[in-house]
Amino acid sequence: MSSIASKTYESVAPKKVAFLGLGVMGFPMAGHLAKAGHSVTVYNRSPAKADAWVAEFGGQARATPREAAMGADIVLSCVGNDDDLRSVTLGADGAFAGMAPGAVFVDHTTASADVARELYGAAKTLGLAFIDAPVSGGQAGAQNGALTVMCGGDAEAFNTVCPVAMAFSRAFTLMGTSGAGQLTKMVNQICIAGLVQGLSEAIAFGQKAGLDMNQVLDVIGKGAAQSWQLDNRGKTMVADKFDFGFAVDWMRKDLGLVMDEARRNGARLPVTALVDQFYADVQAMGGHRLDTSSLIKRLK
Repeated sequence: MSSIASKTYESVAPKKVAFLGLGVMGFPMAGHLAKAGHSVTVYNRSPAKADAWVAEFGGQARATPREAAMGADIVLSCVGNDDDLRSVTLGADGAFAGMAPGAVFVDHTTASADVARELYGAAKTLGLAFIDAPVSGGQAGAQNGALTVMCGGDAEAFNTVCPVAMAFSRAFTLMGTSGAGQLTKMVNQICIAGLVQGLSEAIAFGQKAGLDMNQVLDVIGKGAAQSWQLDNRGKTMVADKFDFGFAVDWMRKDLGLVMDEARRNGARLPVTALVDQFYADVQAMGGHRLDTSSLIKRLK
């Protein structure tokens, strides 16, 4: 049975697309593209995952990024980090080697702004376009086709990609030139870090005070304290449930990118730096794959 939620697609002319990286985000994102009627070829570092995707959604799998990208109008990726991104784009087996001039590469990895600009330049010399397009919304957003996508790059390439990417997006927005998508995602993660720590402290305080925290969350969720984190993570935090969502390891990777960029641009991020170290504590407690809301475990 498909894990993809039902979605009504606007009429978009079918494209030939490739998707590189079929993890918890990429697998359903590529599935939405297939459901929208696009011809999808996939690549994954472990071939079994690519074969499983083809068994569920059709299309075809290829052994290298270059082979998957051959003939594609748009190539999309969602991999782990800067080095993973370079490995699927550059070199003899990278996607750039298989793409025809005029094709567009769209990267949904949360990576550095530097690697986005590097690959934008490398693509341009080959007559290709590159859009950095990190996403927010987590695994549930990918499965439900409701991701928020923040893009950096050229407007013409963005306009080509946008109607296709709406298959898995609730919002797909051009934020500026190359790297602007990644920088916007960093702003997003700074906000989340502070919100989750504040929510953790609030719940821990309320529990110490003997309050019914589910009732408290219902009440304050109707006022100025309301947030996505409160609505979607508050009660699971009260219930001590964290085996889902956005992993602590991923958040630490993202916050590492944030702190590196802050050192370059001179931004002062005292709260973010502190929460990053709190997440290191959660890792030391064995919480590497727990949801980011497991930050509350430090306080119990």
